[in-house]
Amino acid sequence: MSFEELKTAYTAAGQSQVFTFYDSLDESAQKSLLSQLGSIDPARVSRIAATVLSTSPEDSSKSTEIAPLPETSTASTLTASKGELKVWEENGMALIAENTVAVVLLAGGQGTRLGSSDPKGCFDIGLPSHKSLFQLQAERIISLQNLVEKVTGKLEIVIPWYIMTSGPTRGPTEAFFKKNDYFGLAIENIKFFEQGVLPCIDNSGKILLEQKDKVAVAPDGNGGIYRALVQEGVLKDMEERGIKHVHAYCVDNCLVRIADPVFLGFATSRDSLVATKSVPKRSPTESVGLIVSKGGHPAVIEYSEISPEMAHQTLDSGELAFRTANIVNHYYSVEYLRTIPTWTDNYLPYHVARKKIPCVDLSSGAPISPTKPNGIKLEQFIFDCFPQMELTQFSNIEVLREDEFSPLKNKVGTVGEDDADTSRADLLKQGKRWVEAAGAIVDEILLGVEVPPIVSYVRRRGTRVCKW
Repeated sequence: MSFEELKTAYTAAGQSQVFTFYDSLDESAQKSLLSQLGSIDPARVSRIAATVLSTSPEDSSKSTEIAPLPETSTASTLTASKGELKVWEENGMALIAENTVAVVLLAGGQGTRLGSSDPKGCFDIGLPSHKSLFQLQAERIISLQNLVEKVTGKLEIVIPWYIMTSGPTRGPTEAFFKKNDYFGLAIENIKFFEQGVLPCIDNSGKILLEQKDKVAVAPDGNGGIYRALVQEGVLKDMEERGIKHVHAYCVDNCLVRIADPVFLGFATSRDSLVATKSVPKRSPTESVGLIVSKGGHPAVIEYSEISPEMAHQTLDSGELAFRTANIVNHYYSVEYLRTIPTWTDNYLPYHVARKKIPCVDLSSGAPISPTKPNGIKLEQFIFDCFPQMELTQFSNIEVLREDEFSPLKNKVGTVGEDDADTSRADLLKQGKRWVEAAGAIVDEILLGVEVPPIVSYVRRRGTRVCKW
């Protein structure tokens, strides 16, 4: 679009302030600003801003009945019979053997909170091998491909890996994979793509300028995955490959079971469009999002949305009624992902994150480094599509936390949990359990054993998913 066309569009959307310094810029800076403005739909930004600024936090959380997921929508690997686990596992392996399963990794985060300037997936949690999170996960894919070939007799098993980065992490992530020779995976089966960004706005809905020639932008949240799957050509690539089933997860979980055959088999046995994994809450008061039924539809809520009485409510079994802790570990049918264009803008809500956003003063052009929140970053959440589904289209399976969930969120020494020390300890303790279950005797002085994923994908009670 030309300068005149862009200025007309932004003026019509009430966002003409982005041209405040245009005439004072040199030709190169003008071109840079126009290029960025051309990638933004100002009318869409203004619509989103008007919606979020007219909606109070109370409006989004009130009035709807919250209940535990019905038994028909959930199951548990903790209580399932060996027969059920075996059937789910075999069915999941059959789907992988047909080359109809892909994996999507949410890896847009930087390791800033961990004290690192690298993408979080590059982080070394301190294992004896010093393998990064990316390497651990790549080796699990290789191990599972080999295992499925061995169990099913099918050859040339491929589990494509789609890695969603953000603007700041795209280059470093690709460079890290190239430097490490893609961790033994075929380069043609790894696809990097980038989540979207949205302009930051002030408290009246006006787009902020970070510099005179640059709009302030921020990633659009993990819910931006849906728009990115379509716009970045990922969904098209999946369909060309014949992919029908997708496993999506976050990079910071060192225990994640990538393309878990049991999860795949469970989800497809329920004919689910979307399925999730959860872990039992540690305690009634644990600060964690919960997967529930809200107004008769699946949803994820904040722990603060239930009363203390509900948080402590128990079932006849003695288990907490509201215990399904969300770990952002999802199954999607490609059938469902094809519908993204019909709801990603019209249905998926945007959330307000009030932040301190560096910007320029429109009257003087002077840089502003705010000491308190001065603007808004707009985010979508990956689970906000759940309420558009019926409970019959959704399912959740509960798994053991110590075997499947150890998030890396904090710098060592700051919080005392969910850091590199706890992640490393959880992985080494798991390895110790595995080798002892296989008949080994582990010296009591050892706190754990590192079992490389390339050697063993998983050790699960009563199943064959173990290779030594």
